[in-house]
Amino acid sequence: MEYLKALKINLNLFDVTSIIDILIVAFVLYRLMLLIRGTRAVQLIKGLVVLLVATAVSSLLNLNTVHWLLKQTMTALVVALPIVFQPELRRALEKLGGGDFFARPLTQMAEGDRSALIDEVVRAVQNMSATRTGALIVLERGTGLEEFVDTGIKVEGLVTAELLVNIFIPKSPLHDGAAIIRGDRLQAAACVLPLSESRELSRELGTRHRAAVGLTEQSDALAVVVSEETGVVSLAVEGNLYRRLNETGLRELLVKFLQPKFEKRNAISSLWHRR
Repeated sequence: MEYLKALKINLNLFDVTSIIDILIVAFVLYRLMLLIRGTRAVQLIKGLVVLLVATAVSSLLNLNTVHWLLKQTMTALVVALPIVFQPELRRALEKLGGGDFFARPLTQMAEGDRSALIDEVVRAVQNMSATRTGALIVLERGTGLEEFVDTGIKVEGLVTAELLVNIFIPKSPLHDGAAIIRGDRLQAAACVLPLSESRELSRELGTRHRAAVGLTEQSDALAVVVSEETGVVSLAVEGNLYRRLNETGLRELLVKFLQPKFEKRNAISSLWHRR
């Protein structure tokens, strides 16, 4: 009996350890996926998957020559992968060493902190709109934007309206480019973003608007733009551009798109019960 009890305890401990092990691996893989999502690494991984599938199919169909060539290619890739993925590997190690690897995305912040951040961004945007100060402010959501952060000047300061306004003062060292916000921190300023090639965008829109749309075509980030010529405020989301936003409109859209999915479901459920 004592042996059976000891065996049962060991099995229970094994089950708990296995579950913890699987959860840790799943979480690390999830963070890695967020890190490379929206970067060139995604296309490289797709290419690797195609090669793996082609290798398996050639083996099943007894295409010996093709299978041999693909196997040699895969062997060469094992050596080449650390070189090909060098930027992503360096970025992951930097984030791990700096404690940012396990940092919460903006959508996972507490509601009060998220609301305070939105207030600061809206206040800064309204100030710059009134003075017709051109600005491009990016709010990171789930997709990692580290490759764009690396193109700018690191700031890593607490987001305040005053800080954002000072960043975009004309002829200041950091005004030309995008400011990227992660959580409640301004990660970097003067960042270079990809320009959209969409022909649906109006020709009257400048580089800031095309950069905002271009980034949101490649990631799930939000990009707030203040026009230098007119002071008009716009918000780019998923390749779409919401223009001529007043203070209320901008705040409502930021709250909507930064709200976590479970909070949205709870809000809808609460509204349904009230009805």
